[in-house]
Amino acid sequence: MRNIISLIRESLRGDQQDYTQGSIPRAVFLLAIPMILELSLESVFAVVDIFFVSRLGQNAIATVGLTESFITIIYSIAIGLSTAATAFVARRIGEKNIEDAAYDAAQSLIIASSVIIVVSVPGAIFAGDILALMGASEEVVKEGAVFTRIMLGGSAAIVFLFIINGIFRGAGDAAMAMKSLWIASLINIILCPIFISYFGLKGAAIATVIGRSSGVIYQCYHLYKGSGIVKIKARHFMPNAVLMKSIINVATPATLQFIIASGSWIVLTRLVAETGGTTASAGYQIALRNVVFFILPAWGLSNAAATLIGQNLGAKQLERAEQSVLLTAKYNAIFMSFVMALFVLFPGSIIRIFTQDESVISYGAQSLQIIGSGYIFYGIGMVMTQALNGAGDTKTPTIINFVCFWLLQVPLAYGLAKGLDMKATGAFIAIPVAETLVALIAWYYFKKGKWKEVKI
Repeated sequence: MRNIISLIRESLRGDQQDYTQGSIPRAVFLLAIPMILELSLESVFAVVDIFFVSRLGQNAIATVGLTESFITIIYSIAIGLSTAATAFVARRIGEKNIEDAAYDAAQSLIIASSVIIVVSVPGAIFAGDILALMGASEEVVKEGAVFTRIMLGGSAAIVFLFIINGIFRGAGDAAMAMKSLWIASLINIILCPIFISYFGLKGAAIATVIGRSSGVIYQCYHLYKGSGIVKIKARHFMPNAVLMKSIINVATPATLQFIIASGSWIVLTRLVAETGGTTASAGYQIALRNVVFFILPAWGLSNAAATLIGQNLGAKQLERAEQSVLLTAKYNAIFMSFVMALFVLFPGSIIRIFTQDESVISYGAQSLQIIGSGYIFYGIGMVMTQALNGAGDTKTPTIINFVCFWLLQVPLAYGLAKGLDMKATGAFIAIPVAETLVALIAWYYFKKGKWKEVKI
């Protein structure tokens, strides 16, 4: 027990480590503990947010759910850029080339700044149209457009929060990434109920933007002034066309990878709204928040695999890189099996925490139970795809996502929901089927080992 406590303390302190040497389980835990805690608080905020918003009624729940579904496109861009930043920085750190790691980080931020302008401005202008496109009723559009406008207009905080944390993770400084997201989430949690009480639904959006922006400010201070491995200076922002092209070549498939996945979720969200109405949509969104609550910690463990595989490839430790990923997948599968049992056995009790509307509870419980049935495969698939991404092979997971989500999940959801008249239930069933296939195919390609030959 003393050793475990000592390991946790060491991981939270953020001491500089060489993850290409020593015990692999120790390396996994040193990285995974802060990464899990980092995303755990983010998942707590997601649940706290919907808890307070749900008090404003079905229209407010639907607005938040539909907006978040669309914002997953921005998340996809942010995660894609973050994935590239992690892969490049981790590879340079493994090579013991700290100066080039800083250049890679700075060039990633230049690319991110350009993307933000293209995404946030149109989003803020056409907020109402976006809600309508997502299948919202006229009443939901009228009440929720201002919420969507604030969220999309403040998307710069999302992009920077993700990409700078990707830089920290690539450097192995998982504790700093954790602290920045904790600051953002804690401020969100504190401000959310206060602002909702004064400003209604738009107060939730204001609190979110303020919280995330605070996290970005903290990140920037430590990236430029801190004592971490990677420190960015003004000279690192001198544009390097060759380097930026290399980063974009890795980031583009990674971005498409998550856009493909999030795009299919948007289609399913609209399908649920079409076939089940606002009640089904509200239940589905509450269920999804609970799914996210447990997915994000598992995603944190998967991020550890990305860092380990990137740094060990840079150090030419190919066998160690593979062993690190397989061990992380084992840990994630164990964690997700407990979550699966919780969702399958107690779905109604979980949904009742957020609403007392029996019709919403019915849809939410059914959704949670069906989606939760494939949780073990979700955990394995997340580690495998993140490992390929960390190695710089972002194209393979992108192809896997396209096949599993757009050639299987979307047609299956429509076939069940409308063709067999299963309505929203059909959309729910398509989710675990597709995610299970993702895990199996990603595992197969990881074991083939082509990722060991990727150069970045």
